[in-house]
Amino acid sequence: MLDLTTEFGERVNKRLLEEDIIWFTTVSSRGIPASNPVWFLWDGETIIVFSEPKSHRVRNIKNNPNVALHLQGVDGLGNNVVIFKGQASLTFNNRNIPTDYWNKYAKFLEKMTPDEMIAAYNVEIRVNLLKVRGE
Repeated sequence: MLDLTTEFGERVNKRLLEEDIIWFTTVSSRGIPASNPVWFLWDGETIIVFSEPKSHRVRNIKNNPNVALHLQGVDGLGNNVVIFKGQASLTFNNRNIPTDYWNKYAKFLEKMTPDEMIAAYNVEIRVNLLKVRGE
């Protein structure tokens, strides 16, 4: 889906590895889009997000796995846009936070242990990217 051998693909890959926030959009059962900033991990193929089991995001994905995501580095003229469409899958009672994820966000998690993180955010959301657009 994302051709990492192109100039655009290389730029997107770099941003996915370096940026802290991605905007994650789900659709409610009433058809209303809901966007929220989330922490994420790009593993080279999918985007991984961890969520609380009772979040609206999880409930929305149960009803409709189609999601959109976008990076937030857009400037005032609309340059640097990257938008993804994908399908999300849920893994409940997850007991593993990847080391790369923990290392990426350790600077924000000084007061939370890995066990506390896993206890609170134990739903893994894995997004298979279907389409990307941007500049």
